[in-house]
Amino acid sequence: MLIADHDAAQSPPAAPSTGPRLTIATACLSGALEDKLAAAAAAGFDGIEIFESDLVASAWSPARVRQECARRGLAIDLYQPFRDFEAVAPDTFRANMRRAEHKLAVVEELGAGTLLVASSESADAVDDDELAADQLRELAERAAARGLRIAYEPLAWGRFVNTYAHAWRIVRRADHPALGLCLDSFHVLSRGEDTAGIRVVPGSKVFHLQLADAPRSTMDVGERSRHHRLFPGLGSFDLTGFVGQVLATGYDGPFSLEVFNDVYRQADPRHAAIDGMRSLLALQESVSLGGPPAARRRLRSPGLPAVPRLGGHMFTELAVDEGSGSTVARTLTALGFAQIGLHRSKPVQLWQQGDARILLNFASQRTVPPGTAAICALGVESSDPASSAQRADRLLAPVLPRVRRPGEADLSSVAAPDGMAVFFCRPGADGSSWLADFEPTGAQTRTDGLVTGTDHIALTEPIDDFDQVALFYRTVLGLQAGQTTELVAPFGLLRSRSATDTDHRVRITLNTAPLRRGSWAPVVPSPQHIAFASDDVIAAARAMRELGAPVLRIPQNYYDDLDARLAPQPALLATLREHSILHDSDENGEYLHFYTEMLGSRLFFEVVQRIGDYAGYGAASSAPVRMAAHRQRRLRRLRDTPQRGYGREHDYSLAHLTALSLSPPELVEAAADGGYRYVGLRLTRVTPIEPHYPLATDPALMRTTKVRLAATGVEVLDIELARIGPDEDPRDFQRVLEAGAELGARHVIAQLPDPDRNRKIDRYAQLCQMAHPLGLTVDLEFPSWTETPDLTEAIRVLRAAEQPNAGILIDLLHFARSGSSVADLRELPAEWFHFAHVCDAPPGTPPTREELIHTARFERLYPGDGGIDLDGILAALPSGIPYALEIPRAQLVAQIGAKEHARLAVAAARRRLDGVPASRKPADAA
Repeated sequence: MLIADHDAAQSPPAAPSTGPRLTIATACLSGALEDKLAAAAAAGFDGIEIFESDLVASAWSPARVRQECARRGLAIDLYQPFRDFEAVAPDTFRANMRRAEHKLAVVEELGAGTLLVASSESADAVDDDELAADQLRELAERAAARGLRIAYEPLAWGRFVNTYAHAWRIVRRADHPALGLCLDSFHVLSRGEDTAGIRVVPGSKVFHLQLADAPRSTMDVGERSRHHRLFPGLGSFDLTGFVGQVLATGYDGPFSLEVFNDVYRQADPRHAAIDGMRSLLALQESVSLGGPPAARRRLRSPGLPAVPRLGGHMFTELAVDEGSGSTVARTLTALGFAQIGLHRSKPVQLWQQGDARILLNFASQRTVPPGTAAICALGVESSDPASSAQRADRLLAPVLPRVRRPGEADLSSVAAPDGMAVFFCRPGADGSSWLADFEPTGAQTRTDGLVTGTDHIALTEPIDDFDQVALFYRTVLGLQAGQTTELVAPFGLLRSRSATDTDHRVRITLNTAPLRRGSWAPVVPSPQHIAFASDDVIAAARAMRELGAPVLRIPQNYYDDLDARLAPQPALLATLREHSILHDSDENGEYLHFYTEMLGSRLFFEVVQRIGDYAGYGAASSAPVRMAAHRQRRLRRLRDTPQRGYGREHDYSLAHLTALSLSPPELVEAAADGGYRYVGLRLTRVTPIEPHYPLATDPALMRTTKVRLAATGVEVLDIELARIGPDEDPRDFQRVLEAGAELGARHVIAQLPDPDRNRKIDRYAQLCQMAHPLGLTVDLEFPSWTETPDLTEAIRVLRAAEQPNAGILIDLLHFARSGSSVADLRELPAEWFHFAHVCDAPPGTPPTREELIHTARFERLYPGDGGIDLDGILAALPSGIPYALEIPRAQLVAQIGAKEHARLAVAAARRRLDGVPASRKPADAA
């Protein structure tokens, strides 16, 4: 119901001009100069600073740039930088003046008005304030002759001039009306300077104000400046106080962003410009409301509606499909939730316990991968939803249109930068009007306090979006962002920050991996979780485990360490250990919490209890413990038979022919995403037109495949194909067998298209002898169009070969089309059968060999969609053997892609085959 029914967001409207002129430096943005100008104008900026390198690289002349800026309504406030000018010897000064004349001509042609001169870093400079003043005075005189000004900026790493106080002494000594200061918040605040001294500078001598934030850091100040600046509000600087001091001087010029950041300068410039405008409007609001009195008198409010008070999380909406939705629903039931409503017009379920509400949206989602559950919308209680929506709109957050029928609730919603919808709900009875859109199911919710509400949600963002999303929640919802912390996790460094309103009713945590290198990592894309609040987390853990909740098991080492660190009472420690509850405490209180296993590829739940005034989210050590436990459980779930209600009865393998367009690493990824335990890899080419993946001779492909196997926990069940005809020598397959063993395969598929029975028996026996030392069985497959066409002939070969690692592969299509007997199949030794190829096909047998081959290689059906006697054949096989889904469907793959086809195949197999009764004892060798 509440997920946005929308296409791409509309371009944001330009913010109306109020207060100071808002400017952005082209150095903040990615792209060519024309891209940057378009992005700045679209975001509503009044002006720009042009960085020298952007102009030099542009095909436009300075005059053309001036025209294009005017056409877009952008003033050019500054041209920069001019470096290493002052306090030099006479010959160097003459050369510098020559450079300066050229730059002043460019500034004049641009119509910029002001040239920024950065304090010298040059080894040619000397520590002589009088000489610096004299030379800057002459430069100012040349500028004034052109109607221009010079803004002198002290770099935090300048050789001699690196503070605003020092720069002001030089400007004051030069005493020229065309020479003033550029005050840059980064250069001032990164050195920890006292900003109170700014007030002694006359406002008329502050020519330009540049604004940037930055995280707390001990790195070199130059490195921090050039790569790690942030938009206002995202770092640790007191920009409200800094701007207040500048305004107290009487400064009435532009507020300009100068933010050097490697991420921003590679991001879409339109998005970065919107973030910049959003940050400046919020800073302007902060100064006008909370700055010094003199600043508040000088600065008009930007016209943002005040942040309405938030009352808490009203609901969290999950985008699910048939597979992930059923898993999430089972887990919610085991956590004590009940489905109390079904939407009147949309495929959306309402689940509730206490004040915690979860919506399961089964509508088709273009942005959510199949088999995945993902948070797609968040509903927050606002004391004034209309004002919340207006504020979001003024801060350039796209308002989302919604498709609704007459009589359904009309809720305002906006899009967060990551695409999640945020809904504003009215408190009290009126706020519950959206609940009337749901038909009651009659189910009753629990009232025993297992879950009382939603404590917080946790999102994982790409590093490119991390700052953008944090800025959105800070400015639009008025959440107060905590400091960014770093966690050493099993698969690399994580960066995390939290945000909450002043009353701690709405909490959101954001996580990112600042570096993503290589292919070795767990296949859990951008994990998310919802934390439910509880009055008694120990009682909740007991009750939920009894209900069958998939509680994540925490390793015993964690509790040994907890005992050493915090020394909880022995009885409490034993209880925490028994129920996999994690614990943290600080001077304000305690925090108890436990997790569920991963659901739908990336989502899990948490149940938390806050004792006292604890405001955190658990010890920093708990996240790595949880991540390692999630991975261990995922691998175990792939290898072991899961508990009833949370898994399947059969282990499934993804045969390569099902998705032959996928390379081996891609096939492993597809298998992991679909929930397969195994893959079968095709190491030899069967036909000249099919793709070939030479794992036996390509070390890079072998290495990449092994990395993906290790990362996902998927295993190789079999390799194929040892196809030995009259002209093939089994010894030709030695490297293929060795490659299979290196991949951890268990079986080799063989075919014998040879009319000479004695010869094919000998060669089959030889292949078995080659495979035996490598731990491989050789499983004979009998396509009906070959010279080993049926079960009877395959039996003759195995009995004559008399090899301990011999086996028969029953492919349901070949078995059915060959007319082989189920009765004969039942009589065979169980140890001959190691796995089966499963599929379906239309009833009947094609009349020609060509049609038989075409169906087998290109047009099989999902189990249950055809006429093969699935139950009869499979019941004749030993129970517990893996089912390898070999279901090539060329036309369908062309329409939906190989990965989606693989997912649909295993979903169909589980629906049709899980629970099929078995009449045979398990095979010892299976």
